[in-house]
Amino acid sequence: MKLHGNIKINGKMYEKGDEGPWTLYLFFLFHMLMFGLSGFLIAYSDGPSPVPFIYFHGGFAIIVYTIFYLQIFGREEVKWMFVNAALGILGIYTQRDWILMFFGKSAADYPLHIHLVPTLYFILYTFLVRQAVLDLFGAREDEARRKKVEYGYVTLSTVAYLVA
Repeated sequence: MKLHGNIKINGKMYEKGDEGPWTLYLFFLFHMLMFGLSGFLIAYSDGPSPVPFIYFHGGFAIIVYTIFYLQIFGREEVKWMFVNAALGILGIYTQRDWILMFFGKSAADYPLHIHLVPTLYFILYTFLVRQAVLDLFGAREDEARRKKVEYGYVTLSTVAYLVA
């Protein structure tokens, strides 16, 4: 992945345009999974969690992740993250309901404003997975390969939504 901004990783400074290390994906996938999981558990816990705390805890992290995404992937990719999220809101809703099913709950058990933080985490996480898939298959710079990978990604995502 070509970085779109300057970023320091493990003491090494990477400049705009440099090739970023794969450890960046691993770091963010793990880090965001932990924050997203904690945000999910706070929002959907058995006891009522204060809404300002849910928004503060999750909102701060979401803003920070978005800033990092802008530095790493660039404005155009981040714009498409939000465009695709808007188009895929039904898929996101079904996935959230499917996950909550494992806890004996449903998205309908919670008011709409509680879903904001977990939904934004879902958007950020699936964006990161898409970026990793593009790089894993060397499709970022190869337009023909990129189209194939994107069609495969959309197809697998759609199948996952339909199965849930």
